[in-house]
Amino acid sequence: MSAAVSIHQGKLEGDEQNGLFVFKGIPFAAPPVGARRWLPPEKPAPWTGVRDARRFGAVAHQNKMMLTALSAMVVDGEQSEDCLTLNVWTPALDGKRRPVMVWIHGGAFTIGAGSQSIYDGSALARRGDVVLVTVNYRLGPLGYLRLADVTGGKIPSSGSEGMLDQVAALEWVRNNIAEFGGDPGNVTIFGESAGGMSVGTLLAMPAARGLFHKAIPQSGACHTGAPVARANRTAERVLSKLRVQPGDAAAIRALTPAQLLTGTLLEDGVTPDPELGMAYQPVIDGTFVPRAAIEMVADGSASGVAVMVGSTLEEWKLFSMMDPSLHKLNRAGLGARMSRRLTAEAADSLIDSYAKARAQRGETVTPAELFTAIETDRVFRIPGVRLAQIQPRHDARVYSYLFTWPSPAMGGALGSCHALELGFVFGTNQMPGMAAFAGTGPAAEKLATQMQDAWLAFARSGDPSNESTGSWKPYDEGHRSTMIFGATTKLEDAPRDEERRAWDAVPDKIFGSV
Repeated sequence: MSAAVSIHQGKLEGDEQNGLFVFKGIPFAAPPVGARRWLPPEKPAPWTGVRDARRFGAVAHQNKMMLTALSAMVVDGEQSEDCLTLNVWTPALDGKRRPVMVWIHGGAFTIGAGSQSIYDGSALARRGDVVLVTVNYRLGPLGYLRLADVTGGKIPSSGSEGMLDQVAALEWVRNNIAEFGGDPGNVTIFGESAGGMSVGTLLAMPAARGLFHKAIPQSGACHTGAPVARANRTAERVLSKLRVQPGDAAAIRALTPAQLLTGTLLEDGVTPDPELGMAYQPVIDGTFVPRAAIEMVADGSASGVAVMVGSTLEEWKLFSMMDPSLHKLNRAGLGARMSRRLTAEAADSLIDSYAKARAQRGETVTPAELFTAIETDRVFRIPGVRLAQIQPRHDARVYSYLFTWPSPAMGGALGSCHALELGFVFGTNQMPGMAAFAGTGPAAEKLATQMQDAWLAFARSGDPSNESTGSWKPYDEGHRSTMIFGATTKLEDAPRDEERRAWDAVPDKIFGSV
């Protein structure tokens, strides 16, 4: 059955599906094509008549993603530079002011889309009587390639155009979500991986101030951002690989998306260039992102925003599967790997601390397991912990979680890996292709209920306490209360604190990126 709504741009026709109203592919900004490529998003043009909003819009240009074995994670559909659309699930098109939850997908700022079926908003919208929004934003070289300096200003891209797309989507929500039964004064942003890092960046961005009121960064927080010098080196290397002179703006503009996508790959056109690491990420440009996000949050950029932050226990095990040399790693090799990020002395101290803490808990202490545990914390857990430590200075509503449920896939080798919590949060853990990854049975369904209820309670009131999960105390440095989501969900003080303390002397710049 069709459903209609009128917004600022014009009329939309969506679908009524099992008691929900669903609108897809709504443009929240003008297509960033032609002369608009590499520029901040512009306001969307109005239309006459009724726009069909029953199908997802095109996805941002991207290379093939790694989780294609999981059908729920596959990015389907046409790829286009004209990708700035969002999708809305709502229980009713009325004047009721429901909490609004805006999802920012992950994917290393290079892959993903708001249309991935794992992010279907039906379960959350229905269970919590909320309005659920998922968004697309420009990815990779079209969203995060800084060209302003290397082209002498001929192409003025800051390297944070993808972040500005997210701001534009939030502005659209502020201006239009009431027509979908949502409350523009109660907006929660949440995202995982690069989406969580995006949430952490939005906490710092002046342009995003006031556009949201609560934030849930999952597996990523406020430590991911490239200084201008690094962003410029990336741009130079990308252009060199594409055999284009930095000063030749016309030649750069003439590059096709397919050509641009090869700019961080090795000669085989598939393997990422290890020297570039996480090549595309928000740029700390002094304007849109004035300083490192964690510094700005410490100074109060997110004052008045409630935060719920956390990670999975064994994030890096997902990436370890793609590192065939890891099982051959010895102690010397582990020290060498960590010394690329820290001094040799600091690396040795960190490794010893992890080995001691894990041995005391009866956990494996092979070099491969130690590397996985250290990278899990360096890239994902500790950034969340540090955000939880500083935000209470500006708002007492700060909550911490740790997801420990293990995946049954590959004989349990994935553990509680990166992205595993997504199906539980969205209630899509039972979708085709998800059972082998997320697990099934009464315990899995109980966990999904607990996580959805916590996320929904937080979006409603800023406090995730609820009947199925129980009372959840705010985070403070005295107790470090953390909700453990797993086979047994419980509130625990200072989990794995030995490892957290091992990072105390390590500066913020070490965290949150690869």
